Amino acid sequence: MKKQVAGRMPSAVILPRKSFRQRAATDFRKNWVIYLIALLCLSYYFIFRYAPMGGLAIAFKNYRPARGLWGSSWVGFKWFEQFFSSYYFPRLLRNTLTINLLSLIIGSSLPILLALLLNEVRSSAYKRVVQTVTYMPHFVSLVVACGIVLNLLSYNGLFNQILGLLGKSPVAFSNIPEYFPWIYVFSDVWQNLGYNTIVYLAALSAINVELFDAAAIDGCNRFQRILHVTVPGILPTIILLLLMKVGSMMSIGYEKIILLYNDAVLERADVFSSFVYRYGMLGGNYSYSAAVDLFNNAVNILLLVIFNAISRRASDISLW
Repeated sequence: MKKQVAGRMPSAVILPRKSFRQRAATDFRKNWVIYLIALLCLSYYFIFRYAPMGGLAIAFKNYRPARGLWGSSWVGFKWFEQFFSSYYFPRLLRNTLTINLLSLIIGSSLPILLALLLNEVRSSAYKRVVQTVTYMPHFVSLVVACGIVLNLLSYNGLFNQILGLLGKSPVAFSNIPEYFPWIYVFSDVWQNLGYNTIVYLAALSAINVELFDAAAIDGCNRFQRILHVTVPGILPTIILLLLMKVGSMMSIGYEKIILLYNDAVLERADVFSSFVYRYGMLGGNYSYSAAVDLFNNAVNILLLVIFNAISRRASDISLW
């Protein structure tokens, strides 16, 4: 038996390094259930999100359903040039940006304000009542909500009854083009205000209470604590939600548009999504509507990338 040399430690046994394939196989055997769940999620996105992207070729073809996607003739950028040169393009761009900017300014600021106000309420019962009342419209069907809005704005509706009590003549609110963006935005705020507040209330609950105590010891009043502690605490959440909103700046759901608009307000109510629905689904101009929708989504992606880069440089907060 060999004696151990004094002052020297026994050499450690060096195991051979496993290859990536071996490590992956070992990890899969241990966590195969998690991989199965992930596979289901990835399959959903591949089947319903990525696979249909092959249909974007319709925007560059003179698509005819009888000939199919590959049998239709290739026309290049014909439909894009036709759309950009038409009088529809500036009108749709103006209407879409107007509604989305109003929604971004009003629809994004009011949930923040409501969350800040509810956070300062000391009565839990009153807070629950306000939350319940503001949440309820979100669970109302969109068709029913639009019907309520149109009834309130009709000649015999609540708003015209109030004008009658004030000695004013009735106003056809839903037939005045300039009123449509405001009707759309405020009806959306009414329906989604309480639901959008949930995210900010969750962010407020994550703020360290010791920060408020320290601010109070330093002599800050309630408004100063909101300004210097509460708002900075939820600022990352605000920026992320604004980035997601900017990423859909050129998109407005056509469902609510077609439920609220009529021929009298079409000049100010028609947006990209309603135009695509009207020309594609109803008119059968599949290639033309696909080109418009492709342009719309391309601009959304570009805006998201630009504003995400600006936010990352200015505040170190970004989606990626």
